[in-house]
Amino acid sequence: MPAPVTQLVEQAMQSARSGRDREAEKLWREVLDKEPRHTQALRNLGARALQQGDTDEALSMLEAARLTAPTDLFVLLMLADARASAGDTDGELEAIRWALAVDPYYVPALLKKGRWYERRGKARSACDAYSEAVKNAGPESQWTGQLRSELDAGRTYIGRHSRDLHQLLSAEIAEYIREIDRASVERWREAVSLHAGRSAPYDSASESLHIPRLPAIPFFGRSEFPFLADLETSIGRIHDELAVVLQQGEFRPYIAYRPDEPVRQWQELNHSTRWSAFHLWRNGEPVAENIERCPVTAKLLEDVELCELGGIGPNVFFSALAPKTHIPPHHGDTNARVIAHLPLIVPEDCRLRVGFEERHWREGETLVFDDTIEHEAFNDSNAVRVVMVFDLWNPLLGDADRQVAKLLAEAQRNFGN
Repeated sequence: MPAPVTQLVEQAMQSARSGRDREAEKLWREVLDKEPRHTQALRNLGARALQQGDTDEALSMLEAARLTAPTDLFVLLMLADARASAGDTDGELEAIRWALAVDPYYVPALLKKGRWYERRGKARSACDAYSEAVKNAGPESQWTGQLRSELDAGRTYIGRHSRDLHQLLSAEIAEYIREIDRASVERWREAVSLHAGRSAPYDSASESLHIPRLPAIPFFGRSEFPFLADLETSIGRIHDELAVVLQQGEFRPYIAYRPDEPVRQWQELNHSTRWSAFHLWRNGEPVAENIERCPVTAKLLEDVELCELGGIGPNVFFSALAPKTHIPPHHGDTNARVIAHLPLIVPEDCRLRVGFEERHWREGETLVFDDTIEHEAFNDSNAVRVVMVFDLWNPLLGDADRQVAKLLAEAQRNFGN
């Protein structure tokens, strides 16, 4: 008595699992003799033919399998490969699109789509497909085998295209940005980086009090803070007081979380003197004993428009960054204020990144920036770097705005206490 189809299917699968491919092929053909539209048989025979380089047979089996199972992703992608082997490039893309119509997030189909466009020199479309594949592939730690290899190749292609586009766009605008001010130059440099996919927009993200509709400006121009000039002319006197407290070892770790608090990105610097500070004002409160040790500095700051926000500011402190130390990316408390750095001791190879833009400290030249934009600092030198940090009002806020910000900060601090 002839074996029933279910028995033949089981035998074929067992043969395939045991590596007896010829035997499995024979059994699948017997299945087709009994059921010419048997999807599993058509699919396996199509895969076998494709593996052996028999393009015509692969196309015959896989086209038939598609008619019986039009949403089978395995069949559709093998059909794309068979059509590619037959030189039918348009048909290959059609099959890939059929697969993505079934599941637009199917990573193997997205990778095939990317390779199809890459082979034809259509870089933008290839990058779009590869980017979708990487985005939908899950955590990189879970990428394995051939999939990892293909995803890595796609990501490398994206990087190469991004680099080439960045070079082209930079060259395109180079002549036109030579004569404009520094802030505008940085704006267009960042625009080039964004369009080339080499960075993402940096937005303001306040940890505490956020003022909506203020533009996220990385660095502010000096003209917004005319009072800084007088402070800078007295840098020698500030430096003298700094030298004393440095010598006396009065600096304390800037990052100091309790054992029960989450430290997040601050693990390496928590309770470490690699980033240390000497505070004159802290979270809006004067540190009387430290002000007594730095009377000249405190007196000079009386003419500075410090940002006074209950529980938040002003903060004024000497910030010491040890050699070979990195302050990781983070966001500040509120965009109602901006942060000023008066560089006092600055060896070479020290820099500050705010959003896209990067600056080097220069002794006596104050930098003012919005610390609610992601920022980080580097001391790549072999010596300590010290700046005086102090809070200023965001110059885009008028007097009435400042008063409202004070009221909100105070109410927020008192609520629930």
